[in-house]
Amino acid sequence: MRLDLVHEFQTSSHRKGHLDHILVRLVDEDGAVGWGEIASAADPYYNAENVETCWLVARDYLLPAVLGAHWDHPSQVSALWRKVRGNEFAKAGVDVAAWSLFAQATGVPLAAALGGTRTEVVAGVSLGIEPTIDALLEQVALHVGHGYPRVKLKIAPGWDVEPVRAVRAAYPDLDVHVDANGVYTESDEHLAALRALDEHRLTMIEQPFAPRDLLAHARFAATVTTPVCLDESVESLADLRLALELSAGRVLNIKVSRMGGLTAAVAAHDLASAAGLGVWCGGMHEFGVGRYANVALSSLPGFTLPSDVSGSDKYYARDVVLPPVVAHAGRVSVPTVAGLGAQVDEEYLAASTLRVHEVAVA
Repeated sequence: MRLDLVHEFQTSSHRKGHLDHILVRLVDEDGAVGWGEIASAADPYYNAENVETCWLVARDYLLPAVLGAHWDHPSQVSALWRKVRGNEFAKAGVDVAAWSLFAQATGVPLAAALGGTRTEVVAGVSLGIEPTIDALLEQVALHVGHGYPRVKLKIAPGWDVEPVRAVRAAYPDLDVHVDANGVYTESDEHLAALRALDEHRLTMIEQPFAPRDLLAHARFAATVTTPVCLDESVESLADLRLALELSAGRVLNIKVSRMGGLTAAVAAHDLASAAGLGVWCGGMHEFGVGRYANVALSSLPGFTLPSDVSGSDKYYARDVVLPPVVAHAGRVSVPTVAGLGAQVDEEYLAASTLRVHEVAVA
């Protein structure tokens, strides 16, 4: 399905005005329903996946593996497709659907099923690269005015030190961090710009170098006081263990989509928390289905930093869930009803659907 963004969003790799995400609906033999979301980008710029690859893998491999299978707990579902390598975004959508189905069928909130303990989650916002610094400051003012306590700024070579300096000058006490999405190198010019950010009291510098280059992250982390946060570099627990061994970062952004679902995300939370890392939940501009899953995950006790679980209205004029995710003074309540925490708006879903594939047990 497709949703238009209320404000175009630009990262170091591309600009987008709408998003096409895949919703996964699982129905068990008793009629209970679970929803998940494949929140892959349309193009293979964040990672190797895109909407088309996710559609193919989910349709031809993941859903056939799940269909007709018996399991007692959603943590067992990923074993059904163990032969499928990678494709974490596609897996995440089916995994989340299994978790929300389990929570619905057993009559417990998704957060409780995951082991969450919080009743509300502190939310931050992520702001893209704007045409001008004045335009960026307008966006910061808008969201600070809505009560969000943390702002993340997308950066890229040539759009880094000056916008950060301007935001810090305007908001001396605001929780600010930056996200490079892995586009910097260890060239003298790039390192000079990244090190110049160190004086602006940032909460973290997120993913400055390419995903597989943990050595570059470790070398850089040893030269700055600002904590380095890893995002794209950690797709599995093995990646996280290697990052810990190399001291490649002091903060971990856990994304349900990047790690293949809630099962893996909870395991990463447990490992990172035990290692003393700062932990928060990142987002992929999820629609309400994925956003509610992120809220549930962020209720776990190890999430110590504001998470990207801002209200639906920040991104979409109308979300596909009822009620939409709402932030009050930068905080989002954790649902206490059984299942995902919201109902899919079937009428709006039908109006926004681009294509459908249905698989049933023969």
